[in-house]
Formats: sequence, structure tokens, C-alpha cells
Amino acid sequence: MRIAWFSPFPPVRTGIADCSAELVAALRGRGHDIHPYPAESAHDFPWTHRRRPYDLIVYQFGNSSHHDYEWAYALRYPGLVVLHDTCLHHARAAFLLRERRPDDYRAEFAWSHPDAPRDAAELAVAGLDSRLFYAWPMIRALTESALLVATHGAASAVPSLASRRPVSIRLGHGAFVAPDAARAARARVRARYGIADTDVLFGVFGGLTPEKRLVQVLGALRAVVPYAASARLLLSGARAAHFDLDAAIEAHGLADRVLVTGYLPEQDLTDHLAACDVSLNLRWPSAGETSGAWLRALAAGVPTIITDLAHLADVPSLDPRTWAVRPSAARAPLSASRTPRSAAGSQGPVTVAIDILDEDHSLRMAMRRLALDPNLRAELGSNGQAWWQREHSLAAMVEDYETLFGMLGAGAGRQVSEPRAAGDVPAHLRAAGDGKLRALLEPFGVASPI
Repeated sequence: MRIAWFSPFPPVRTGIADCSAELVAALRGRGHDIHPYPAESAHDFPWTHRRRPYDLIVYQFGNSSHHDYEWAYALRYPGLVVLHDTCLHHARAAFLLRERRPDDYRAEFAWSHPDAPRDAAELAVAGLDSRLFYAWPMIRALTESALLVATHGAASAVPSLASRRPVSIRLGHGAFVAPDAARAARARVRARYGIADTDVLFGVFGGLTPEKRLVQVLGALRAVVPYAASARLLLSGARAAHFDLDAAIEAHGLADRVLVTGYLPEQDLTDHLAACDVSLNLRWPSAGETSGAWLRALAAGVPTIITDLAHLADVPSLDPRTWAVRPSAARAPLSASRTPRSAAGSQGPVTVAIDILDEDHSLRMAMRRLALDPNLRAELGSNGQAWWQREHSLAAMVEDYETLFGMLGAGAGRQVSEPRAAGDVPAHLRAAGDGKLRALLEPFGVASPI
């Protein structure tokens, strides 16, 4: 198939950029003719598509400004919309308000979420980047214009998507780490920082933001120390400007037990993960994303603790309040040749999942048990790596994308959305998106090619 692919690509430093680069290379290796359209070359798409229409257009969306440019194309040229985050409100509000379009933001918010209080839009207009944004995903325009919507995770568990009939596809991320390589990396990294092999090392990876529940992690570590005197914490990632990490560490009296490394490049990140006994991958609030650091930990055979989130409902997990495997939701596979993704009955628990409503209590229980039980750590590490190979390898992701291509069929991308009917749809979403182009061409008597 001849496919247009809208997404950021390296050197943009995001997980989606890396994912697109790897996935496009793999799909090209299977014979697909894929044309990348990052922000800097997207302006070439309309005339290229007009001269020779693509069979399919793929849009990769995340909750960041790197995807702002994609909206105009996705609304005009329907395609496969892949939501790495099922909440895009933060990025969408930032884009419209940065362009000084508060009335467009108000109109789109009201249309996207008619049941929400209209005054809630004023939080963003006033510059208050609120956690309430997570309650209103702002994705209606994309989901209604797309030929098909896909997510990574249990899409049916996301209320804002339930009526759109989305499909779930596997996210391939990380690289398998063999046991010998993991042991070598563990020894190398621990020697660098003076961490004994017998120390129990917990790790948090990725951007060091409050949403990673760092304050709660520090509190849990302090509570665990009386039972596991060798417990330590490794924090690896870029610091958040709005969060004083050093002050939080000092407030818990843990300066001698916490090591902060800063941002790590890819191979160093994998090595540091392998050096840990447990990877902590908590998130709240959540935009419906699947943590890349969590997948890397699974691939490295490192036991993990996650937050019990709706889109991870199909992951077989232990509840630390009972140490029983929680019921998991079955996800129907895209291909009839594969078994349903209800792993609880086919393999042991993959991770420990924390109920956000019992976070402090459950997290302390989970960290204490894993600090003291090497056999459980080994079991979770082995099960997690097997789950990664089945659900999160590059080969698994490529298989699901090719299934989607078959579902949509060649020629699906040759459709063009006409400006939407008036009704209650905001005017800026009905526009063809070429107003500036028409104004530039008009003095020359040239019509817009869009």
C-alpha cells in the first residue's frame, strides 16, 4: 500500500517519534510504500495527494504540541487515527489559545463536551492548566472525522471512545534484554553509583513530574526502610520545572537513599532499568497513555508496579491488598488467528496494580513485599517479559497494523471531507483549512489546490 504517515519523527525527542520511525522502517521492510509527513514537510501533502492519491493516511496523535499541525489534515483528509493518549485536551487548548483563538476554544470545548459546564472552558482561557482537563478529552472532532480510531490499551474501557467503536492495537516498544545482558548491565550501573548488589533498588523512569506520584513513592520508601534496610531509589529522567524534587526528597529524609541521574539516552535507560530490582510506573492523572518506561522494564525482565487504570484492564495483575490476581478484561484480537488478550487464564500475573483510591496503603504493601520476596520478583519479571514478547514487541505491532490496513482496504485514503454541515459544529471545524492559502493565491487568479 501507498501510505501517508503523519507523525513527529526523530530528532524530535518523544516516544511517539521513536515509535513511528521504528514502525515505518518495519512496514517498509514488508513492502509498504510509506511517505512520512512530519510538521516540516506536511505542506507538501495536499498537492502530492492530489496528483497521486494515497491508499491510506495514518495519523499518530499524542497529548503534546508536536501533533498540533496534524489536526487540520486529519479533519480534511480522513484516515486511520491512532491515539497514543485518549485525552488531548492539554495540547488542543494550548494550541488554540497560543494562536489567540479563545472563542474557537470555547466553541470546540462546548461542542466536544455538551454536558460539561460551559464556564469550565474559562479555566484554560485564564491560563490555569488544570487537572480537570483530564475529565474532558477534547477528541470528538478527530473521532467523528476518522475512518477508524485505534488505541493502545483497552479502548472499550474509555468512556469517551465507547460509542466510536475503536479498535485496540498492540504497542511495540522496548527491546528484549537477555538474562546475561541484564546481569552485566546491573553490575556495570551499580558499580558506577556505588550501589551494592544486595541493595534493593526501586526505580522511576521518564519525566520526573508529580503525575509519576513521586511524593507518594518517597513516602512509601520511607515506610519500607524499617523492614528493608537496604532499600534505595533511582530517579532517572528530566526534572519538571514546576516540581521541586530535591525539596520533596529532603522533606522525607531520604537524601542518602535517593539517586537522581537526570535524562538518560536510550541504551543508558535500558541499562539503568536492568540495574533495578523493581520498576515503579505509576501515573495519575492519566491521559490514557501506555508508559514506554513500563514496557522497557517488562522487556528487560524487571518486575513492575503500575497504577490500576481503565485502559490497562486486560493486563493480569496482582492486587497488593489480597495478593490475588485481579479479574482482567478480555480484549478481542484483531486477527481471528490469535487468541483473545485475556492473559489471566493463560499465564501468571505480569505486574502489581495499585488502586488509586487506596494508593498510599497499597503502594507501601507492594513495595515492602517486593523488597523482601525475591521469588515473587523473579516470577513477575519472567511473566512480564513473556507478556511483552506477546503484546509489546515490534513484530506484534506490525501484525496489528497490517490487519488494520486490510480492514480499511486500499483506496480508503482517497476520500476528502467536505466542510461540515452547519448545525452545531463550530465554524473553525467546518472550514476547509485553506483560508490563508486562498488569500495568497487570489491576486494571481489561481484557485486553491485543496
